[in-house]
Amino acid sequence: MTLPDRPRRPTRAELAAAVHQTVTDVIATDLRVLFCGINPGLYTAATGHHFARPGNRFWPTLHAAGFTERVLHPSEERLLLLDGYGITNVVARTTATAAELAPEELIEGGRRLVEKVQRWRPRVLAVLGVTAYRAAFGRPRAGLGPQPEGIGDTRVWVLPNPSGLNAHYQLAELARLFAELRAAAGVTG
Repeated sequence: MTLPDRPRRPTRAELAAAVHQTVTDVIATDLRVLFCGINPGLYTAATGHHFARPGNRFWPTLHAAGFTERVLHPSEERLLLLDGYGITNVVARTTATAAELAPEELIEGGRRLVEKVQRWRPRVLAVLGVTAYRAAFGRPRAGLGPQPEGIGDTRVWVLPNPSGLNAHYQLAELARLFAELRAAAGVTG
């Protein structure tokens, strides 16, 4: 698989224009884990790569939890497919922060996510953000970890949002929680 060159940092104008863009899912049938962000940020949309904003801890967390052999650059996101992992979002709309999303958008995003999971059939859907999961799926008391309700044969797991804006979790704690998912999903080194 040929990978593109690493993109340059977007300009302020490119970030402002990114509000109207979407980011293509990294997805395939029968993935081991489909990681699901809340929605793309401006930096992600401007670069066209998931979790691209400097300071986002998704890529270092995947490595620290044993999902990847090294810290991947966001431009290498399609390499995840080779190991049975993918990326999508609850809501496709780009915003500066997830706080800009209306509750109705999260609910509709949850409905669309269910359809996507039914189509692609990952073994585990890992939603990255407990507050977004609660809103999207109408589960106000949901906590981190495995959820009692799946989607068909797909198990649902909730993890903290790895955004640098989420100060409640540092890299070591994120890695521990992601590693619990890795172990439960039966993913070996």
